[in-house]
Amino acid sequence: MASKQRLYALPKCIIGCDQKKYDKWLQRKAAAHVRRDGKRGRRHTVAEYKRAIHKAVLAGGHLDHYTGEPLDWSLISTFSNDEAKSGRSKYKKTLWLLPTVDHTFDADGKQTFVICSWKVNDAKGDLSHDEFCTLCELVLKHRAHQKATIRD
Repeated sequence: MASKQRLYALPKCIIGCDQKKYDKWLQRKAAAHVRRDGKRGRRHTVAEYKRAIHKAVLAGGHLDHYTGEPLDWSLISTFSNDEAKSGRSKYKKTLWLLPTVDHTFDADGKQTFVICSWKVNDAKGDLSHDEFCTLCELVLKHRAHQKATIRD
């Protein structure tokens, strides 16, 4: 008898995480996005979102979609409210490479998910991919201008 293949098997590219932690993370992320999107009038099921998020992980979830930085999957399910309250931004910085899920849109304008770091998702907020890139370009252009001004 052939062994049953797992529906959401931990991708081989994911290091520092086991199947149990991945299953928990996937369930929690899907449920959170269903709740959030439901408040925005978009109705989806947890099963639909689990498929979509797992697909995003398979498409390169070991790297931040926006920066290419390696993500630290050992950080999933480690967030501590108490430490966050006491450590604030210093604590948050220890979780910068925590993998998280970002809504974006594909070339056809259809909603999709990508995997990125917590720091990028936090910085990106509700910006579209293009809006976020434009903002990043403005920041870099301004930084270059400041450096040029200092040298003059």
